[in-house]
Amino acid sequence: MEKPANNAYQTSCTDIFDFNKMSKVRKVLEDAKEHNVTEIDLVDKGIASFEDMPGLWSMYNVTRLTLSHNKIKSVPPSIANLVNLEVLTLFNNHIEELPTSISSLPKLKILNLGMNRLNSLPRGFGAFPQLEVLDLTYNNLNEKTLPGNFFMLETLRALYFGDNDFERIPAEIGNLKNLQILCFRENDLISLPKEIGQLTRLRELHIQGNGLSLLPPEMGNIDLISQRCVVRMDNNEWLPPIADQLAIGVSHVIEFIRTDTYKFIYDRNAQQGNLAPRKPKDKFKKISCKRDHN
Repeated sequence: MEKPANNAYQTSCTDIFDFNKMSKVRKVLEDAKEHNVTEIDLVDKGIASFEDMPGLWSMYNVTRLTLSHNKIKSVPPSIANLVNLEVLTLFNNHIEELPTSISSLPKLKILNLGMNRLNSLPRGFGAFPQLEVLDLTYNNLNEKTLPGNFFMLETLRALYFGDNDFERIPAEIGNLKNLQILCFRENDLISLPKEIGQLTRLRELHIQGNGLSLLPPEMGNIDLISQRCVVRMDNNEWLPPIADQLAIGVSHVIEFIRTDTYKFIYDRNAQQGNLAPRKPKDKFKKISCKRDHN
C-alpha cells in the first residue's frame, strides 16, 4: 500500500489536531451552559474566531471570559450581549480592530488587550461606565489614534500603554483622577505634560525606555517617594541634573524637581527647545508588528 505524501500526512494530522481542539472548546461551553458556570477559560485553544465558540452570545450570566494565547483577529459587535461580563482577557491574539459596542459593556471592570495588533481604538471607547483596569501593552497605538473621549474613563485605576508608539501623552491625562498605576514604558516619549501632576492618587509610574530629558515640575505634586510607590525612569536621555539625582535614587529626583533650582533649569531648557526626540526605534522588531506572535 502506497504511503501518503509527507505534506498530505502532516495536513491530515493538523486537521485532526484542530478538530480535537475545537471539540474541547465546544465541550467547555456546553458544560458551562449546563451548569450555569460564570467563568470561562479558553486559553491557548487555537481559536481563530468567535465563531469557533458556538452558543457564547447566549451565555448572559458569564462574568469572566479568558481567551489569551489564541489567534483571534477581530471582536464582533455581539460582544455587547455579555451584559454581566466583568473581566475580559484577550491577551496575545491577532486583533486588529475592536467594535464600538465593546464600550457599552455595563459591568466590565478589567479589559486586557495586550500583545495584539491594534493601530487604533474605536470611536466612543471612553464610554465604559465601570472600567478600572485597561491593558493595551504591546500594540501599535499612539496619541493620534486615541478616540476623542478616551480620557473620560474616570473610573480607571490602572492604565498600561507599554511598548506602543507614543511620542507625547495628551494633556487630558489629567482627567483620570482615580489613576493609581500608569505605564508608558518603552515608547518614544520626548516629554510629559504638566497635567500629569494632577494625578494625585498615582502610586506606580513606569516611564523607562523612552527619550525623556526633563520632567515637568508639576510632577512634584504627586507623592511618589513613599515605600509603597514604584517609579521606573531608567533608560531615558535625562539632562545631567536629573541623571545625577537618579544615580542616587528615584526619591532624590522627585525631591529635586520640587525645588526652585529645578524649576529654573526646566524653564530655561524648555524655552531653548531641549526636548529633541532621539533616534526612532526599529518598529518592525516589535512583537505587535510580527505576523505571528503566538
